[in-house]
Amino acid sequence: MENVLLLDTSVGSLNKGDDIIMKCIKNHLKEITINDYLLTLPTHVTPFQWYQVLRNSNRVKIYKEAKYKFVGGTNLLTMNMLTHFPQWNINLLNYQPLKGSVLLGVGAGKGETMNRYTKILYKRVLSHEYIHSVRDERTKRFVEEIGLRAINTGCPTLWALDKEFCKTIPTGKSRSVIFTLTHHSKDYVKDQLLIDTLLTNYSKVHFWIQDKKDLGYLQLFKGIEHIHIVSPTLEAFEETLKEDVDYIGTRLHGGIFAMRHGKRSIIIGIDERARGMSETYNINMLDRIDMEKLEDKINSRFVTDINIKHKAIDQWLNQFRSITTNKKFEVDVI
Repeated sequence: MENVLLLDTSVGSLNKGDDIIMKCIKNHLKEITINDYLLTLPTHVTPFQWYQVLRNSNRVKIYKEAKYKFVGGTNLLTMNMLTHFPQWNINLLNYQPLKGSVLLGVGAGKGETMNRYTKILYKRVLSHEYIHSVRDERTKRFVEEIGLRAINTGCPTLWALDKEFCKTIPTGKSRSVIFTLTHHSKDYVKDQLLIDTLLTNYSKVHFWIQDKKDLGYLQLFKGIEHIHIVSPTLEAFEETLKEDVDYIGTRLHGGIFAMRHGKRSIIIGIDERARGMSETYNINMLDRIDMEKLEDKINSRFVTDINIKHKAIDQWLNQFRSITTNKKFEVDVI
C-alpha cells in the first residue's frame, strides 16, 4: 500500500462551495486511489514551516515520497504568490515536500499576467511528469506558459453529469425551491426580484447559506419571514435536496451540486465564470440582468443537457489507471 497525498482546498475556506468541490474530487479519485492510503493537507493554511522542511523529519518524508500528490479544484492559481494570503499558501522555503503536485480541476484567480516569482514557484512545485487537469482554457494557458502540460477537463463537480444521468433530472417545476445569494456581488433590486419571484411561484422556499455572510445579506430584503433557512453544511443541503425541490441561485457550485442530486437547476449568472461555464458546458443559466424573465423560466419545461469533456477526463485519468487491475469501480453520482 502506497501513500497518495490530496491537498484539500476546503480546509480553512470561507465558502462551502469548496466543500462541494472536494467531495466530488474525492469521489472521482476513488478509482485511482482505492488501493492506496490517502493523506490530506490544507492549501489555504500553510502546511509546513521552513524549519520543518529543513529538518526533513519522518513526517515530512512521508508527504514528500507520496506516489501522487493531487491539488483539488477552486481558484487556486494566483497571478502573484507574494500576495498577503494566496489560495495556495506555500513559498520557496517550504514547497519542497509538495514538489510534483498534479492539478485536478483547478482554476485561476483574477489577472492576466503572472509575476516572475510566481512562475518560478509554480514551476518548482508542480509536476513536470504528468498532465495537469484545469477547469478552463484560460487556466490551461497559464499552466502552459510556465512550461507545463495541461488539459481542460472542466470542473470535477460536472464529471458525473453525463447524458444518461441528465435524462433523470425533471423538466418541469417542483413544489419547493432552494435558493442562494452571494454577499460579495450585491444587487438589491435584482435580488429582491429573485426573492419575490420565488415566493410567488413556489409553495415553500428554502435558503442555503453557502457563505456565512450570505445570511446577513438575505436579512436586508423584504418578505423573507416565511423563508426556511438551511444550515451551512453539505449534510443539511443534501437533506433538503431529498424533497421535491428545484434549485435557483447565484451560487454556481450550489446549483451543480443540486444537479448531481437529480434536481432541476437554474444558475443566476453574476460573473464571467457562470457565463463562461454556461457557454462551454450548456448549464441552464439566466443572467441576473434578465431577472424579469425568471418567472417564465420557472414555469416552462426545459431539459438539463450538460456537455462533459469525456475524452479529456479519460486522458487525464488514464495517466494513473493501473493496467493490471481487474477491479471494477463505479463512481457514485454524489
